[in-house]
Amino acid sequence: MDILKDIVKKNNSKILLIVLDGLGGLPVRDGRTELELANTPNLDNLAKKSATGLHIPVDYGITPGSGPGHLGIFGYDPVKYQIGRGILEALGLGIDVNETDIAVRGNYATVRYENGKAIVVDRRAGRIPTEENRRITKRLQEEIKEIDGVKVIIKPGMEHRLAIVFRFPEKLPEGSDAINDTDPQQVGKEPLIPKGENPNAEKVAQVVRKFIEKASEILKNEQKANYILLRGFAQKPNIPTMEEKFGLRACCIAVYPMYKGLASLVGMDVIEFEGSSIQDEVETLKKVWEEYDYFFVHIKKTDSYGEDGNYEGKVKIIEDFDKHLPKFLELSPDVIAITGDHSTPSLLKGHSWHPVPILIHSPYVLGGTSERFTERECLKGELGILPAVKITQLLLANALRLKKYGA
Repeated sequence: MDILKDIVKKNNSKILLIVLDGLGGLPVRDGRTELELANTPNLDNLAKKSATGLHIPVDYGITPGSGPGHLGIFGYDPVKYQIGRGILEALGLGIDVNETDIAVRGNYATVRYENGKAIVVDRRAGRIPTEENRRITKRLQEEIKEIDGVKVIIKPGMEHRLAIVFRFPEKLPEGSDAINDTDPQQVGKEPLIPKGENPNAEKVAQVVRKFIEKASEILKNEQKANYILLRGFAQKPNIPTMEEKFGLRACCIAVYPMYKGLASLVGMDVIEFEGSSIQDEVETLKKVWEEYDYFFVHIKKTDSYGEDGNYEGKVKIIEDFDKHLPKFLELSPDVIAITGDHSTPSLLKGHSWHPVPILIHSPYVLGGTSERFTERECLKGELGILPAVKITQLLLANALRLKKYGA
């Protein structure tokens, strides 16, 4: 990828990347995957005219999280650029993160107390409504503004999620985020005590322990959200923007905060909009179409239903997207890519290591190799099985944004 900085060129082409989160699957009924079960005439028609294949998000056999999965398809080596979940959550909620900060993702949780010890009853506090989250978080922020000279910034997310940023008065050494999660990952257990793996991280952990103590006291009378579990302590990494790396004016259209955060981290403008449907995303895309070169549109529910083991729900979301696909195509992007950040087979109820279907459509592809947009049909395509980190390079080439290399 280092050669790109010398051969990238700008033009007026438009690149549209649509990510159906957790798109890939495994046979779940009658030997067919969710994509194979779905009625997708528009996707199938586009696949026939496109370069198709499968991509590997990180490496063979490696199951990626959403962060590495998206970084790869944005063109960043997910092994080189490791980004903590706390940073993604904070950025996605509109917190400007800087070099003096430690960010962490929080879950409101339900605990009961036995002999003075907290025991986790529900790790997600019954997925409380977002409005309830906002009420509780406002109260916390009003009562916890600073701990030992460290500013505390708390922002509500969706349902039970929130982000907390601990803003220290000076820049923190690398490794200051090496603190364990407090979520025990199981009900019936005590929350874990945050401890630093090195002296710098332990200084941060001391502040975090005081925060948990204060928050628990404030929340103790809440019916459901009476505790906070913390995951993904992280510092802001040094990562080039898509403008710097690829010469692209890029934007993001997404509903969930983490994906907004990831897009923001690589320099995309996050487009805020009302609503959460695919139709809302289409309308937002139309409004900003003339302003950018590269458009990242994220669709979450394919992943959510996969994690729930609900293959029928995942099939319906794929079919819903298929109905909206002509509206995306009406914008006449010069290059359109449709893929997922990773596979989330309903069979496994979670992310997996399986390669992810991808199609790339432009005037400069061979096409004519796949009859449908499914895992098996994409395996027949001209892209073969490729590393996700090469996808952006191919999009640039199809947009005629790369000069010839060498004499």
